[in-house]
Amino acid sequence: MRNGTKLVAAVAAAVMLTGCTAEADTVEHNITKEADSFKVLRRIVFFNGITDTYLLSMTGFCSLTDEGNQLEVICKVGDGAYEKHMLGLSDNVSYFAEQLDPSNVDPYHYTVIFRPETILPNIDLQTSGDGGN
Repeated sequence: MRNGTKLVAAVAAAVMLTGCTAEADTVEHNITKEADSFKVLRRIVFFNGITDTYLLSMTGFCSLTDEGNQLEVICKVGDGAYEKHMLGLSDNVSYFAEQLDPSNVDPYHYTVIFRPETILPNIDLQTSGDGGN
């Protein structure tokens, strides 16, 4: 019975830990989706790690992609208007990004975003109400 009790306790602990990890993974996924949809306000700061000098600060609704030696930042600057910045990283230049406002994402469900223009690109719709025969 001792081994059976230990096994049950181990399985229960694993299930509880898996539940916490799964929720955190889902929230992380959903916040990333929100940020990539330009709904998360961020501040990105580049600094020199040797001199402790801030080199650049960017604030806005930005999506980040870390490509190793380069950080790609795309920011929404207006309705349908975006700017892309590529910033080089080195041994002494690094960055940190902070989320400035909390995100209200569902910890139990993934966020899925459909963009109809990527599924059905460049469709010309003509109906009888358009004045054509």
